[in-house]
Amino acid sequence: MRINLASVFVDDQAKALRFYTDVLGFLKKADVPLGGHSWLTVVSPDAPEGTELVLEPNQHPAAKAYQEALAADGIPVNSFAVDDVHAEFARLAGLGVRFVQEPTDMGPVTTAILDDTCGNLIQIAEYKG
Repeated sequence: MRINLASVFVDDQAKALRFYTDVLGFLKKADVPLGGHSWLTVVSPDAPEGTELVLEPNQHPAAKAYQEALAADGIPVNSFAVDDVHAEFARLAGLGVRFVQEPTDMGPVTTAILDDTCGNLIQIAEYKG
């Protein structure tokens, strides 16, 4: 068994696609129109056939409440692995990304937390080892 899809609720799919591709560097994998929204996924350029991240509209009231509660409590909804948190932090901060946690040493991992502009906090993590 392996993970095929993971989701992140977003308040605007077009804005999310721009952020996740133009800023974070993911690649668009699927964009299938479904009425007012799309089945919209991105993948890592390092694993284009790997796990897809669904940019899921937060239109359901429970989804929006969940998203807002996690953001208000400072809880990231996803964690993305990076080779060098400090370098990625500098690159993204240079692009105007707002961080709510600068790189922090947590023992076996160094993390930072960013605002994805779509209602979520996302953790980036460098695993030492």
